Amino acid sequence: MDALKIALELIVVLGCIVMGTRSSGVALGLWGGAGVAVLVFVFREDVGSPPVDALLIILSVVLASSMMQAAGGIDWMVTIAANLISKRPKQITLIAPLVSFLFAVGAGTSNILYPLLPVIYDASYRNGVRPSRPLSLSVVATGVALACSPVSAAMAAMVTLTDVAPYNFELIDIIMITLPAAIVGIVLSSIVVNRLGKDIDEDQEIQARIASGELLAPSAASASGPGAVELKSTTQGRNAAIIFLLGVAAIVVFGLFKGIRPESADGSPMGMTPIIEMMMFVVGTLILLVCRPDVAEIPGSTVFKAGMVSAIALFGLAWLTDTFISAHQELITSTVGDWVDAWPWIFALGVFLVCVLTTSQSTATRTIVPIGLAAGLAPGLLTGMWAGAFAGIYLLPTNGSQIAAANFDESGSTKLGTKLVDHSFFVPTIVLAVTTIAAGMAFGALLG
Repeated sequence: MDALKIALELIVVLGCIVMGTRSSGVALGLWGGAGVAVLVFVFREDVGSPPVDALLIILSVVLASSMMQAAGGIDWMVTIAANLISKRPKQITLIAPLVSFLFAVGAGTSNILYPLLPVIYDASYRNGVRPSRPLSLSVVATGVALACSPVSAAMAAMVTLTDVAPYNFELIDIIMITLPAAIVGIVLSSIVVNRLGKDIDEDQEIQARIASGELLAPSAASASGPGAVELKSTTQGRNAAIIFLLGVAAIVVFGLFKGIRPESADGSPMGMTPIIEMMMFVVGTLILLVCRPDVAEIPGSTVFKAGMVSAIALFGLAWLTDTFISAHQELITSTVGDWVDAWPWIFALGVFLVCVLTTSQSTATRTIVPIGLAAGLAPGLLTGMWAGAFAGIYLLPTNGSQIAAANFDESGSTKLGTKLVDHSFFVPTIVLAVTTIAAGMAFGALLG
């Protein structure tokens, strides 16, 4: 009877994830919360703990990020990124993904990529580089960037799981593994991706469109296609971005040097969770005072909307998985632990698949990482695999940035496909996931 009960509860958990995925967005949170009710009222399990700390970090970060966006900070960052990308167009398949990655790390969101897409297309096509190469890898690179950002929702979820006894694996410990692993993964992936598809002068489809006048030749092309974004840089935006990035740097410094943190009641250094929250509120307040953005615009900003959706999805699904895992902790430790001991990559596969299903790195973190920790996986090794698995959100061509990249590519080289596996992002996703996970496991074993 116990086995049957556990099987039925697992069906409820997986069913809620699938139903939430079909509707996406806030529906993930709604189905997660409904699943908690089923486990508690139908199966009489004790209610789990909602991810309060992670939610509070997300809310504080989203607020500060939205203030920066309202002041023009993201626009300013995009202009800097665009200049960096345009300086070495022949190496754009490497430069564009690295720049997109680093700016997503700094901003804590992959949304910064959208205005960069026409810049990447223009710089690549003008210089005879097949646009699908830098576009596809740039999109996928922003996925793993969120495992390296001190202010992403996924990092908020991770820190609240690992920065506790007995792990005591703090923010800086995570970044020291994920950041170099992701950079190694991007560099190696760019070598592979740079060989995908035919060059422009050898692609008969593109050459036929040029010959018919439907498409300008590379030497005459410009980023003036549908949806092209006019990049703006203002002093107000520059100041907002600098304030925000200094706040991110301050969080990293507090993570590196425990001695400068305030002391808790027991005399130990304060944990990073309240420090991240406080720093983000300070950042938001400074942007308000120095840059004076229109606060009324914030609830309608893209960063605010995306952040709230992520928080709701995380709330419901993380609460659901915590309720299930807490009820069967011993079973998970004994069975899944044996699997992970024998085949550690099973953990990475779990995070990857949940990313594929939910397109949410924070949800995948709160769903699978507790299982890996309960199974006895070393925090360093777990962290290394966790970062690379984030590429999974782009395995299927359903993400907004994938659709945008295909629309900005007037040459038609970036394709969404018709069979789920024949799109331009499939191979970059697999390659970046594998290379980053491999590098992450090496760094995790060395530094963890």
